[in-house]
Amino acid sequence: MAVRSYSRTWLHDLIKDSRSIGILLLLCTLLSLSLANSPLQQAWKHFWEMPTPAPSFLHLPHDILAWVNDALMATFFLLAGMEIKRELVNGALSSLQKALMPALAALGGMLCPALLYLSVNAGTHLQSGWAIPMATDIAFSLGILSLLGRRVPPAVKVLLMALAIIDDLGAIATIAIFYTDALHWAYLGGAAACMAILVVLNMSGVKRTGWYLAAGTALWYCMFNSGIHATIAGVLLAFCMPLTVTHTLEHRIHVPVNFIVMPLFALANTAIQLPWPMGPALVHPLSVAIMLGLFAGKPLGILLFSWLGVKTRLVALPESLGWKQLLGMGFMAGIGFTMSIFIATLAFSDALLQDIAKIGIIAASLLAGVTGFLYFAALKKK
Repeated sequence: MAVRSYSRTWLHDLIKDSRSIGILLLLCTLLSLSLANSPLQQAWKHFWEMPTPAPSFLHLPHDILAWVNDALMATFFLLAGMEIKRELVNGALSSLQKALMPALAALGGMLCPALLYLSVNAGTHLQSGWAIPMATDIAFSLGILSLLGRRVPPAVKVLLMALAIIDDLGAIATIAIFYTDALHWAYLGGAAACMAILVVLNMSGVKRTGWYLAAGTALWYCMFNSGIHATIAGVLLAFCMPLTVTHTLEHRIHVPVNFIVMPLFALANTAIQLPWPMGPALVHPLSVAIMLGLFAGKPLGILLFSWLGVKTRLVALPESLGWKQLLGMGFMAGIGFTMSIFIATLAFSDALLQDIAKIGIIAASLLAGVTGFLYFAALKKK
């Protein structure tokens, strides 16, 4: 009994420790990259491309990778959206000035990387990839940040989460406008109807979680088939639920999302075959522009737009967050990964250019993550 009790306590402490999420994500990334560049590479790649048994007329995700990225990750965005809503109502983003802070920082974090990319490749056949360094990978950036534990103020996590969500929304809008052939307006109409139902449920004082999840599932289905990235349904659902419902649901899905969904996401999206030698790919104008945009453009844009907002009194920095912490958060925001890779596949039809873009994204994300981690560690120590 004592051993069993100790095991339960150890497991509980492990789950409660935020650093374990980051460690698990890193281990999954290393495992997936290793398998994708081993003799098992074809089997590993084919596993994620394996068709799912759902009938085609249902118009559901067609393979395992799509289920992970479009369906399971919607639950991650639901969890993140609920945390953001809580902070907007009675937390670090509860005033208008503080709520505008991540929006303005995200705007700078999207514009500066795109402009730096174009400064290298404007007027060439590579300029269509200008949106690649715009997005922040919310799962990986928060996973790396969690490795630092209490050495990072909670306001940094909240602001990074809000910024990354706005970044992703901006990237989704960019895809819809510049990289999508057609939108399916009937499904967009269905999504609007689902949103209306969610708002009515909230205004009517409904507290049953099941009603919100049912309407949220229908919302996800309509978004998935509309041509817009389906994960946005998770954020929209979170913002349509009352706080009493989000409080209960947040506790229910916290562990499954962090210890099942996010590791699966890391395994699925890092199954990338790396070209060898990598030297030519790293100095190619495409990868150079991506690395410049993510590693330099992200912190530069976030700091510049935040500084302008504070100086004009349009926004206010949250408590316990100074310019030094904001710079470290800017480095973490340079982890572009999944959405950047997705945009790269849309921007270029040439497989070689896609591989070069992926090399640049991986290199920039690794550099940004390591720099941000070391920066925060040194800042706290000092």
